[in-house]
Amino acid sequence: MSKLSVTQQQRLQAKLTPSQIQVIKLLELPSCDLQQRINEELQENPVLEEGRDPEEVQAEKFDENDFGEEDEYNNPLQNDDFNYDDYVNDDETPDYSLRTNNYSADSSTEDIQYSGSTSFTEYLKQQIYLTHMTKPQRHIAKWVLGNIDEDGFLRRTIEQLVDDLAFQEGLTVSDDEMTDIVNQIKEFDPPGVASYDLQECLLKQLREKPDSPTNELAQRILERCFEAFSRHRFDFIKAKLNVDDDQFKAAVNEILHLNQKPANTFNGNTYEGKMSTIIPDFFVENRDGELFLTLNTGEVTELHVSREYRDMLNDQAQSNSKERRATALFLKEKINSAYTFIEAIKLRNETLKKTMTAILQRQKDYFLEGDDASLKPMKMQDIADATGYDISTISRVCNSKYVQTEFGIFPLKHFFVDSMTNSEGEEVSTREIKDKLAEIIAGEDKQNPLNDDAIVELLTKAGFPIARRTVAKYREQLDIPVARLRKQA
Repeated sequence: MSKLSVTQQQRLQAKLTPSQIQVIKLLELPSCDLQQRINEELQENPVLEEGRDPEEVQAEKFDENDFGEEDEYNNPLQNDDFNYDDYVNDDETPDYSLRTNNYSADSSTEDIQYSGSTSFTEYLKQQIYLTHMTKPQRHIAKWVLGNIDEDGFLRRTIEQLVDDLAFQEGLTVSDDEMTDIVNQIKEFDPPGVASYDLQECLLKQLREKPDSPTNELAQRILERCFEAFSRHRFDFIKAKLNVDDDQFKAAVNEILHLNQKPANTFNGNTYEGKMSTIIPDFFVENRDGELFLTLNTGEVTELHVSREYRDMLNDQAQSNSKERRATALFLKEKINSAYTFIEAIKLRNETLKKTMTAILQRQKDYFLEGDDASLKPMKMQDIADATGYDISTISRVCNSKYVQTEFGIFPLKHFFVDSMTNSEGEEVSTREIKDKLAEIIAGEDKQNPLNDDAIVELLTKAGFPIARRTVAKYREQLDIPVARLRKQA
């Protein structure tokens, strides 16, 4: 029979403090979600107020001795386990300026607005009110939009729509009136929406593009030879339209860049598709070769701790009453929580700026030139080493964060590029290899396209010795089909 015994065991265990957990959660939030989190805290904590402290009062520190040894509501950011200075240290000044104001002087941030999610159908319905339809016609138009399929096509004929409307809604309209309503819907954005088939959809997009010989030839191909084009009977088309190879290739390239499914703009189907506007978390400006970094805090409310509640705490703390002492402990907890939240936001902003600064230093050539080829191989560990943060912190900072440059808005993860060693022993980015792969395929004989083994040989000759499976992986990432599907008659 076994005996029960009590033993002591000493174990070292790392444990996150509540304040550290709060900072981690704030780090993960993009700018568009930070304000919502602040609003939640304002509702939960009455001592937290919006705006700057009118008296510019410095954050007060509450010593646990003020309330006796039993009190544990000390400020978490003053713990030995979580030292603010350990996380954000002063670095050497970088070779470009770092702006700390909310917005840069010349940035056009008014064009970047947050938009709630909306479905494809709702987006189309909003455009009804931009037409000159009457109220009854708008009602019919909304019903017609419900017949658009998940790809953005309206595959019902006018006669079928008229019959269905009479059966489902009990409304009678003429074919001409239904045709007029459908034609107005076909003018909606995105181009090609409500088309009856793919041919009509592509032609609609071409007709909205600027006139050019290439555009005109592309329209002729679709109008007169659509079936032959869909079957890749290219020699037949060139003979029928009497065009040379260069003209035909330019026209085909024009067609291939059209949107074959109008609803694809919304990353989903007609009922589940979502459209949202990206709000950048950083702005990077190039002023005569000098980069300026700005953290986007334009819509984030400034916070301070209520002076009234602090005075109330001082009054309650001087009393020997048990009820007043309980009130004082409650106020102290709320005030310390408010200070912790304010400091957590400051720490979040400092961490974001320091991380983005390191990315700018590493990828400075790209931010000056905008050429993907100038992106240097960079891993998250490189930025972790440069900033002194843990790699998990860098991952949280870069997740769902965007930066606006003069070349467009990019996710931070865009600047992290894998690398490999070329035949000369130099480290090159995988993006450079993908560009070379795309160049090789673009220049291949379309009647006898290169298989992956042949591409491996050409890449190896170009100084990029990679395996066949790697070529297949990069080709798939570039949305390039296998050789047999690239073959043209």
